[in-house]
Amino acid sequence: MDKRYNTLSLPEQLMLRKQAIDDVLAHPEWTLQQSVRHLKRTMRLTSAELAKMAGINPKTLLDIEQGRSLGTVQTLNKVLGVLGLKLGVVSKSTSPLKDVAGG
Repeated sequence: MDKRYNTLSLPEQLMLRKQAIDDVLAHPEWTLQQSVRHLKRTMRLTSAELAKMAGINPKTLLDIEQGRSLGTVQTLNKVLGVLGLKLGVVSKSTSPLKDVAGG
């Protein structure tokens, strides 16, 4: 845990993790960069700690956070996987099959 914060109990850590997930899901307009930074800050982790948890290079995570890299789908799924999330594709229309079928 980031040394700027006091150590949290397991229930407190789980509460922060749930809050981080809820926040990201409530803001689909956030970029991946914003989402990753929010997750890290809300969970009170350093970049190195989050990178270690995700099994990626800390420099890779920093590059994503600072907008120098978009990251690969695999890398982002590793980062989001720490919280039980993964990237997905959703339709912008209300009825994708209707649009494709022309009906």
